[in-house]
Amino acid sequence: MRGDVDTIKERLDITEVVSGYIKLEKAGTSFKARCPFHNEKSPSFFVSQTRQSFYCFGCGAKGDIFSFIEEMEGLDFRGALKLLAEKAGVEIEYHATSESKTEKDKIFFVLEEATKFFEKELTLNDSARQYIISRGINEETVKSWRIGYAPAEWRSLYNHLRNLGHEEGIIMKAGLARVSDGSANKEPYDVFRDRIIFPLADSNGSIIAFSGRILPRESGNSKGTEPKYLNSPETILFTKSEVLYGLDKAKDHIRKRDYAVLVEGQMDLVLSHQSGIRNTIASSGTAFTRAHLERLKRLSSRIILAFDGDLAGERAAQKSAILGISLDLEVKVSNLPEGLDPAEVIRQDSQAWNDILRGSLPSVEFFFNKIEEREKDQRKIGKRVEKEILPIIKLMNSAIEQSHFVSMLSKRTGIKEEMFWEDLKKVKRADTSSPPDSNLDSRDEITNRASHLTHREQIEERLALIKLWREELPKSSQEDLLLDKEEAELNNNLSRILSRDDLKKLVLELARAEASKDTKLIKKLTLKIRKVHSQIRDLEEKR
Repeated sequence: MRGDVDTIKERLDITEVVSGYIKLEKAGTSFKARCPFHNEKSPSFFVSQTRQSFYCFGCGAKGDIFSFIEEMEGLDFRGALKLLAEKAGVEIEYHATSESKTEKDKIFFVLEEATKFFEKELTLNDSARQYIISRGINEETVKSWRIGYAPAEWRSLYNHLRNLGHEEGIIMKAGLARVSDGSANKEPYDVFRDRIIFPLADSNGSIIAFSGRILPRESGNSKGTEPKYLNSPETILFTKSEVLYGLDKAKDHIRKRDYAVLVEGQMDLVLSHQSGIRNTIASSGTAFTRAHLERLKRLSSRIILAFDGDLAGERAAQKSAILGISLDLEVKVSNLPEGLDPAEVIRQDSQAWNDILRGSLPSVEFFFNKIEEREKDQRKIGKRVEKEILPIIKLMNSAIEQSHFVSMLSKRTGIKEEMFWEDLKKVKRADTSSPPDSNLDSRDEITNRASHLTHREQIEERLALIKLWREELPKSSQEDLLLDKEEAELNNNLSRILSRDDLKKLVLELARAEASKDTKLIKKLTLKIRKVHSQIRDLEEKR
């Protein structure tokens, strides 16, 4: 595998890989950009062709093409290796048995076999195929998205996988089978039965989970107690608060068009792609989370929320808009016809779907329009604006954006701008809380990775990097001047740390000298301590 890594590095230039995700500008012999791993206005992220590495002077992110892909795509090293090997046209050779058969590899393999099984079963079931046709999904989309069908039998998939030689434990860990807790019969049974199956892939296109839509019968939903959609349980490959359905197919289109369309359902997603809107993604059986939106932000800072045309869809859009604005995203919301979801709109008229997306409004304007539609009393409108709209405006980092929307509200309500500004000072920011597992942002992760280093080691490492980068940046350039400033600050900090270390040693020596009553040494050490104290004071004044 080591040889494969070296071959990939030889074939792929880091600037080509990185520029597929962010826009790079020439800076001396290096390239610079705004860091994709933390928010910043001025570029502090540098890529060196000479050393085939990147470094961010803002957050400390650093590494080679593999660590960059791991961060950007949310992959482990093996996933990044696979993705880059495909880009480089390198076939990975596994030499050791343990290397080729890790638990993750086995789960990936069994999920791929399950996908093939579901695909084949769809070709054998007329009612499942007819349902898909009735929803407007064509044959090309079925093949592209690998849509399948899970038979109604209790153990058809499980038995098929066991016959292929897959271990029971791996099938269970892949989320494909379970055992009944309350039953004496502990034989595993299929998680998905009598459902249209939508495979969920990671950003590299490998299947990691499934979402199953119950198959309606002529007499209505024959399984009233069953959920309409059933998703795979969370596994070592699948965390629903992080996985975006369709991201593997949409990511390049999101970068090219510089915005993403967010929908809620699987049908909405595949039909949106079928209609030509290929920068569409969906969540995986959960509301959009901070982790979802942070991942999208690496591709584009603009999103359109296109949720169902009902109150539930509106509430979901409001929560997602608040979360997006808190992350500095430009958020627009589409106004769908009452009672329709995107899939139904597309099935009726795909051009109407395009028109709806083009007519999307900034979130503040969209939610104000909804208030105005439902309230005719101006006093009630004012109260709802104070409660629902101002907390969203308060989240905005841009004073110009805030001013624009305050001016818009003033014109539409007849309330003076000064009144809105007064209330804006008092109002609390909208709640942007998200599930515990998605609170850690990329910068926190980078900080945690470096936490094993002492403060002195981190400064020394940073100074060494500055020395290397200085060789590649043009003299007296803005970047070079920034490095000068940072280098001076770091050297000052390092001097203070070294002085404090010296002080600690001197104090210990003084204590020993006092214990032995060595008057001459005590006098000498006292003078040294005073000198170091003076140096520390001077360094503190320079800060």
